[in-house]
Amino acid sequence: MLRKFLASAIVLAPFSYALSQDSTVTAPSEDKKFKISGSVDAYYRYNFANAKDSGRTNNFTSFTNSQNSFELGMASVKVAYNSGKVGLVADLGFGTRATEFSYAESGVLAAVKQAYITYAPSEKVIFTFGKFGTHLGYEVLDPQLNRNYSMDYMFSYGPFSHTGLKADVNLSDHFGFMLGIANPNDVISAPFGRKFFLAQMHGSIENFSAFLNYAGGKDMAGVTSNQVDLVLTGKLSDKFSVGYNGTVKTARYDGPSDSWWGSALYLNVDPTKKFGFTVRGEVFNDKKGVAGFGTSLFDATLSLNIKPVENLTIIPEFRLDSAKDPFFYKNADKISPTAKSTGTFILAAIYSF
Repeated sequence: MLRKFLASAIVLAPFSYALSQDSTVTAPSEDKKFKISGSVDAYYRYNFANAKDSGRTNNFTSFTNSQNSFELGMASVKVAYNSGKVGLVADLGFGTRATEFSYAESGVLAAVKQAYITYAPSEKVIFTFGKFGTHLGYEVLDPQLNRNYSMDYMFSYGPFSHTGLKADVNLSDHFGFMLGIANPNDVISAPFGRKFFLAQMHGSIENFSAFLNYAGGKDMAGVTSNQVDLVLTGKLSDKFSVGYNGTVKTARYDGPSDSWWGSALYLNVDPTKKFGFTVRGEVFNDKKGVAGFGTSLFDATLSLNIKPVENLTIIPEFRLDSAKDPFFYKNADKISPTAKSTGTFILAAIYSF
């Protein structure tokens, strides 16, 4: 639903990545050790409608709700400690991106992207207890793990995180599953609240991987939702890879259920180690207004990935959003939107270590 946006107004390895779609849960090592990683990102966004008289940014996805302004995305630091079968992770973020990600929290808790304990009783099983990023979707919170800088609609209106307990089971080198129980999506504390059920199946064949994901339950407002999500990835060569994400979410509150669905294709091309680009095409259908739109939308995004030095990525990005009905604002629009499409340019820089 629109709650995420308004609150602040990848070739995948078969098992390690399947533990969580944001690549944050890793099996503890046999040696005691600390590992510190992090990132800082900043961006400039300009929507060509420049609807300054109406005060509209024409942005309806997460993390880039600005116009003609230089912005801090997020400063992030992740500390991991592994000791034999037990692991600890504290992943903190500061800035607009982190604030929107933890939109349901306030104070110190809003800076906690993730905080969890892992226990691996065997090489095939890992338990995770705490707050962790969602397993649904192709795109993830940390910008260095995405090829596009702006987010798609499916990420923005699905879950961001879960707080609960899950078990990842690796049955073989090519197949595994995850089962979990958690608070309602994105909520750290849920006294007397019902719980959500989490599940994932994943498999791989050579350079191709598939993830079938699920999250469902009744939230604190009494809305029952179920989301089924499919992620496919393939590495066709050292210079070309593809990704696909399709998802359907149904919601019901004291009446018949309605749903929205989305589908996105990612084409990743890397002519050299220092230059690549990604084309994303996404359809997001919310004609029933479950996510707050009442129409269907499409985004086409071209993102260049320029890496002048190690760990630094510069992303010039061009994005076109369109809708079946008038949805975007021109500068002359004071009350209602009259445009069915809008164009945006973003320049982002990300440094990770």
